[in-house]
Amino acid sequence: MMQGDYVVIKALEDGVNVIGLTRGSDTRFHHSEKLDEGEVLIAQFTEHTSAIKVRGKALIQTQHGEIQSDAKNHR
Repeated sequence: MMQGDYVVIKALEDGVNVIGLTRGSDTRFHHSEKLDEGEVLIAQFTEHTSAIKVRGKALIQTQHGEIQSDAKNHR
């Protein structure tokens, strides 16, 4: 089994969505989690997960650094 990088995601607001996307010729959603403010999810890239999408305001930490996603803009 392939061992991948870990990603730590901390919700900075209620309702942050974290979505795992598959590898292969067709990228598809394969897993999702909803986090409330203060909750933390530790995710790993694997042979099945090639990307992780974060929707909502969250702090994302990787071995490459830290980034904060923005809250969804309602217009």
